Order: sequence, then structure tokens, then C-alpha cells
Amino acid sequence: MKTSTEISNCASFIGVEKTIEMIAASGFDAWDFSMIDLSVCGHPLSGGNWRNIVRRYKEIGEDNGIICNQSHAPFPPSAKGMEKLIIRALECSAEAGAKICVVHPDCNRSIEENADFYLRLLPIAKDLGVRIAAENLYLWDDEKNQAKKAACSNHNDYKELIMAVDDDFFVACLDIGHAEMKGLETSAIQMIGTLKKHIKALHIHDNDLWRDCHQLPYTMNIDFSSILKSLYQAGYDGYFTFETKRYITDGDDAAEKMKIMAETARKMAREFELYSRFSF
Repeated sequence: MKTSTEISNCASFIGVEKTIEMIAASGFDAWDFSMIDLSVCGHPLSGGNWRNIVRRYKEIGEDNGIICNQSHAPFPPSAKGMEKLIIRALECSAEAGAKICVVHPDCNRSIEENADFYLRLLPIAKDLGVRIAAENLYLWDDEKNQAKKAACSNHNDYKELIMAVDDDFFVACLDIGHAEMKGLETSAIQMIGTLKKHIKALHIHDNDLWRDCHQLPYTMNIDFSSILKSLYQAGYDGYFTFETKRYITDGDDAAEKMKIMAETARKMAREFELYSRFSF
């Protein structure tokens, strides 16, 4: 089982190139090409030189012994001009070597509307050789101070979307932290039991079983041991990708915290691999 982590948080402090180098030095196997800020005006990947920039990122990773395993497109998809940027994210993903690009559904649209959106993107993704992964999300109820139903927030809705699109190039990226938030009437284990082999990517982070904390696993309240067992039983064979973007808060301690993240990811991978010794 291999490990990776997203680049966006550290890149905001030290830049993309140094972040990729740091991810490699810490012991991760791969980097997650987060492009959630692609919608920012003047972003270099939205210009004409994007291909050379991405080739440079890929080269840096490979020179340091790691690859790009997956990516994350900008959001929300309903924003003006966003579909064009999502297509650019798919192009960048292919250039970087990523096999999966996480593309958010629109939280406020129906299963049918989201399915239509993904079906428009799929021919492009197929030409590029990049699978699209929908991620489970949430909306926030200010009155109750907890998460509330959104597209893919519940295991049944998530499966309904996967089946509505019904294509091998459309898969699930299970966000473990989002699945464990108060108010959504689901859990990571329910998600895994419902989606099973449709899950081809993960966003892994910890929380207090209430809010979206994006913290280091094993530091808060999520029961990762039970989740790992469920993933093993479901036949998960993708990467363990961390999205602990609130764990590193500045550039000064980034290298040391990245090492701790990599060590935690390897601990998780070892625990997952132990289940191969048992029959269930």
C-alpha cells in the first residue's frame, strides 16, 4: 500500500516545487496535484505555458523518486467559467501522470444534474486517460451548527450518483473526514460498505466527529482501525492520500510536520497490510 499527500497547503508557504521535494524527502511515495486555487486570477496553469510548468513539476517528482498519483480540480463547479478550468485540471493531471482527478459535485444540485455534468466531462477525461472521481461533500447548517445534506454527503446518495453515471472512468474518492461529520447520517464504514470497489481514491484526515478539521490521523476522534479493516474487506487497492491541510500552519515547521505525516501514513499502511494475514 502506497502513500501520498496533497501539495496545496505547503505550496502556499514555500511554492509547488519545494513542496514536491519535501514530500519526497519525508518518505511519501507520491504527491497529490491539488489545483483548487486554479480559479485565482492569473494562476500560471490557466495560461499558455501550463504544459511546461506541469512537466517541470513531474520532473522534480521523478528526480526525487516519487510520482503524481492523483489530482484535485478547482471548485465549485457551478461558478462562472469553472467547467473550462476543470477541463484544464484534467489536462494538467494527464501531463503530470495522475490517473485520477477528483472533481467536486455541486452540493446544491440534484443527482441527475450532477450526473449530466460528469457525463459532459467524461469524453475529455477518457481521451486524456484520467479517471474522474466524485468526492462526498456537505453543506453547513448555521442554526444547528452542524453539517447538513448535500450531493454525495450520504452513502446512498453517493452510490446513486455513481450508478447514474455508470462508467468505468467515473469512480469515488472517499473523503473519510467528511463522512464522519455530525448531521450527515452516514459514516466512513457505511460509505465503504455501500460503494465497495467503486472507491478508487481517498482523502484521509481526522476530526472531532463534528466539524471538518482536516487534522493528522490518530490525533482526534475518528476510529481509523475499523475503517482500515473495512477498506481491506472491500478490496481497496489505491493510495492512502492524506489531506491534512490544517496540520501544517506555516513554512517554518513544514519539513518536520511533513515527516510526521509520512510516518503516520506508513503506520496506517502497515496496519492495513496486516489484515492480509486474516480471513474474514
